[in-house]
Amino acid sequence: MDVPVPVETKIDFLYKEAVMSLINKEVGEFSVQGFHNGDFVEVSKKDILGKWSVFFFYPADFTFVCPTELEDLQKNYKEFKEAGCEIYSVSTDTHFTHKAWHDHSERISKIEYPMLADPTHVLSRDFEVYIEENGLAERGSFIINPDGKIVSYEVNAGGVGRNADELLRKLRACQFVHEHGDQVCPAKWQPGAETLKPSLDLVGQL
Repeated sequence: MDVPVPVETKIDFLYKEAVMSLINKEVGEFSVQGFHNGDFVEVSKKDILGKWSVFFFYPADFTFVCPTELEDLQKNYKEFKEAGCEIYSVSTDTHFTHKAWHDHSERISKIEYPMLADPTHVLSRDFEVYIEENGLAERGSFIINPDGKIVSYEVNAGGVGRNADELLRKLRACQFVHEHGDQVCPAKWQPGAETLKPSLDLVGQL
């Protein structure tokens, strides 16, 4: 007796899409405009390959939580650069809006990292943070390794700001694991602290 082949419904498809992790997903091809150090710039996928990157999505320019987060990132920018990592802040605003915000906000005028414009939603859709209902991006942070793959991410509700110190800690942990494939970083790990080397002997000992 032939058994009917199950038919995948739209709900099944959407469920699988919803639960799919972005870890190890390779960033898609892109080329976007941005504002950086007083100039309009173009940034593409080739610019992120071969180095560490952080993509820091936020809802919109000229808002409330967003400038406090971007200022917090700037305060840690030197440490990110010393770790060999570039920061890219991203919103669905245009690069012209980024410049206007930079020129009128004391907090944003301090920013030294590239502010990417995503009005066509290429990046926000690829990183799955685009909000269809209002055309904005979720508050998402993504750490990208030199191969262009996502190795860590978090997405917060719109009213909850992020912590650049913790993002920097995660970056350093990701870099350590990338360089030392047989070791892992425990909770709250900081550079120089003890790591773990998974093995049969370690099972049940923690």
